[in-house]
Amino acid sequence: MSRTPTQSTSPRRPQRVRGRILAAAALTALTGIVAAGIPAAAASGPGRTADVVQGTLDSLVKNDKYPGALAAVRGPDGRTRDYTAGVANVKTGAKVPVNGQVRIASNTKMFVATVVLQLVGEGKIGLDEPIETYLPGLVRGEGIDGRKITVRQVLQHTSGLADYDVELVGEDYSKVQHRYFEARELLDVVLAQKSLFAPGTGWSYSNGNYVLAGLIIQKVTGRPVGEEITKRIIDRIGLRHTYWPAIGDQSIREAHPQGYFPSADGSLADVTQLDPSMAGAAGQLIGTPRDLNRFMTALLGGELLKPQQLKQMKTTVAADDFSATGGARYGLGLAAFKLSCGGWAWTHGGDSPGYVTRNAVTSKGRAATIAVNSNVTSLVAAQNFEAALDTALCK
Repeated sequence: MSRTPTQSTSPRRPQRVRGRILAAAALTALTGIVAAGIPAAAASGPGRTADVVQGTLDSLVKNDKYPGALAAVRGPDGRTRDYTAGVANVKTGAKVPVNGQVRIASNTKMFVATVVLQLVGEGKIGLDEPIETYLPGLVRGEGIDGRKITVRQVLQHTSGLADYDVELVGEDYSKVQHRYFEARELLDVVLAQKSLFAPGTGWSYSNGNYVLAGLIIQKVTGRPVGEEITKRIIDRIGLRHTYWPAIGDQSIREAHPQGYFPSADGSLADVTQLDPSMAGAAGQLIGTPRDLNRFMTALLGGELLKPQQLKQMKTTVAADDFSATGGARYGLGLAAFKLSCGGWAWTHGGDSPGYVTRNAVTSKGRAATIAVNSNVTSLVAAQNFEAALDTALCK
């Protein structure tokens, strides 16, 4: 792994960005949540590092009012420490399960980008080919032309395509919580909006880009994107607790904290059960902190991509709005941020109704994943969450 992200010579002028937080959480971002009196659980593993990481999780629960938190920190030697704080269920007070499953949301983009780049390495996809080559006539709209948008631009969020979450959710997430969406329905919402900028002239995060990437994978391989991810990544590196939910599966299979959505009145709605198809190839996967650490170390360690494709994935453009603290850069489904202890870490993270994850791996092979079971409700909370990840990687 390189010490710093590879610089790209392409334009990198950030444009309007909705960010990674799904509209379901953004609709109540100003209300805060009521979670006072929730106790913190003890961490596993002794030592100063354990104490510091545990302290950050306790703070997320006490000060930022997340019901519960869980984390896994993996050292360069492969040894892992697990941590928990708060509760998995606000009604029963049940403890957060160690290495519990959560909806890992936009971390799915790293998996999708990896499959696309594997197909590039196999000569089946060209990074600088227009998406028209693979999805002829599909991508058309106001200022939108699939003949002028490349696969690289889709993976890097430089396509100019708008997002679909706010338009789809509207004012009430409960109306879509249990609804099944086809990928084409999601894409139609994107194409009904005007392009944000000419392809390659800006950066703006859009889940629509990865819905398109999933369709390209399906067209090229003749198989569903979830099946390709399972075969090419999950089974290949032994992610035993990560899976792509089947059509109609609204549950989480293994031990997990309940997922909560902050309502307008400050109460917490249980949204553990939901149809993940609204996220699709942009964020449908379910996994655990340990599995995310294993995936990121395998990816950046060269186990999943050929050197040339990994180099392309790590070639970044400025993406300040990707991070709550700014200064982030974005490659092909992979982001980078500066560490307080020096150097850079490779990351993505994900926000789903009910669950938020932040995760990264350093150039020295140290990996950390932190998850909470409610949505980010303020900029300060988001910054504290990112600071907790930095602590887990630096201390």
